[in-house]
Amino acid sequence: MDRPTALVVFAHHRADALTAVLARRAADRIEAAGYRVDLLDLHAEGFDPRNRVEDEPDYGDRDKRYSPEVHAHAGRLLAADLVAVVFPVWWFGLPALLKGWIDRVWNYGLTYGRREKPMAGKRMLWLGLAGLAEDDPNSDLTRALLDGALRRGISEFCDVTDVHTEALFDSEAKGLEGAERARHYAALLARADGAVDKLLAG
Repeated sequence: MDRPTALVVFAHHRADALTAVLARRAADRIEAAGYRVDLLDLHAEGFDPRNRVEDEPDYGDRDKRYSPEVHAHAGRLLAADLVAVVFPVWWFGLPALLKGWIDRVWNYGLTYGRREKPMAGKRMLWLGLAGLAEDDPNSDLTRALLDGALRRGISEFCDVTDVHTEALFDSEAKGLEGAERARHYAALLARADGAVDKLLAG
């Protein structure tokens, strides 16, 4: 029997960033649970986030073909039983690279339609890394991003109802040194692992 598939997506220009570390850690954890993992490093793969005319929906043509790049990425997305997206929260939103991937790939007729539900039955995790502290007065904006725009506005709009979100605050460990810094990052890793475990549990 074929193993189920998981797509782990991350968007960061530095391969040594905490975002990349957590994405690879999530991929390893998911693979250990028996999944075949497709690790999508948008920056390393050279994904172009800029939209173009050929990738605009034509609501009068249900079977419109978009650009080859979009269809290739949509194929990877649709092949996955689980989808985990790991990203830094910049200005209380998504990095442009990840936003462009959603704008171009999560397209009409590919991830949603008038009657079609190609994403139904998938499970999904949005794991966001925020630099501000959890008790910062603006931390609610990060939570609103995860629960509003991502869980409700993207996943549930595309018929993914089993959606998990996790915000990892103070991802830069500002002002922490030595053992205190190590404990802080160990706690972040534990929260990230817990979020992946919830995704796997369904």
